[in-house]
Amino acid sequence: MEPSERAQAARDRVPRIDPYGFERPEDFDYAAYEEFFSTYLVILTRRAIKWSKLLKGSGRVQKSMTVKRYIRKGVPLEHRARVWMGVSGAQAQMDRNPGYYHRLLQGQRNDSLEEAIRTDMNRTFPDNVKFRKSADPCLQKTLYNVLLAYGHHNQGVGYCQGMNFIAGYLILITKNEEESFWLLDALIGRILPDYYSPAMLGLKTDQEVLGELVRTKLPAVAALMDGHGVLWTLLVSRWFICLFVDILPVETVLRIWDCLFNEGSKIIFRVALTLIKQHQALILEATSFADVCEKFKELTRGRFVTECHTFMQPPVYFLSPWICPSTCQQ
Repeated sequence: MEPSERAQAARDRVPRIDPYGFERPEDFDYAAYEEFFSTYLVILTRRAIKWSKLLKGSGRVQKSMTVKRYIRKGVPLEHRARVWMGVSGAQAQMDRNPGYYHRLLQGQRNDSLEEAIRTDMNRTFPDNVKFRKSADPCLQKTLYNVLLAYGHHNQGVGYCQGMNFIAGYLILITKNEEESFWLLDALIGRILPDYYSPAMLGLKTDQEVLGELVRTKLPAVAALMDGHGVLWTLLVSRWFICLFVDILPVETVLRIWDCLFNEGSKIIFRVALTLIKQHQALILEATSFADVCEKFKELTRGRFVTECHTFMQPPVYFLSPWICPSTCQQ
């Protein structure tokens, strides 16, 4: 069969809309995806059996070396919400605060908060059929509720752009408003403190930490950046703010989040370093400021990031013992 025929055959077999409701882009490589997923499906099936045995008869999922090892190898979709809720502490918080989420929604109105959230509703996943107004049910209302409740809960943060994408992913996985709220609280309140506050000190600190890690582990890349006057904030802000949502493929993002909920923000650094290290030769071809920016866009495309199981096995670029993310500095 000719390559063009194989590509068309794959396009005919692979659904145009993925399991999470996202439309595949026009330039989507159906043949490469089908080749990858045929192998990954076997892995998912094997992991699902192991997870079912691990979770059978147990209550809340708790952190352990076994759970950590299992998470690094991937959490099946059917268990993901339960695992995230357990290892992040979100389940414990929800159990300690019955009815709290619904009381937040019934609380005093805040017109500026409501308007800020409404402004971003139609900008949130326009390529996802579940978030369109024509969908039944439309997840925009669920998303609005989660963000509104969190704005009332954490008035020091309120609402910040980027939170809509994170909350949207949580809703797609949990299919539950209250669980999504408590997972958002785990991320913003404990795992990534000060990322979304007005000053964004945690975010700025961690981008500086990434720059120092690159300077230590990949000095040629750091020298190139310095030579062209490129700031890390310009290149990786969206990686950190959106936690790779709308940057890497959905399944890869979810594999990253599996580890993020269990191990914390160091996972963001490992992923960022893995992307930069893998494409170091490409980056070093850059000859100008604009060229560096374009090369970094290419880091998040292609087979390397699509094949999520290989990408996440194992996190190979560990943090230097003397460099610590902002969460270590609390």
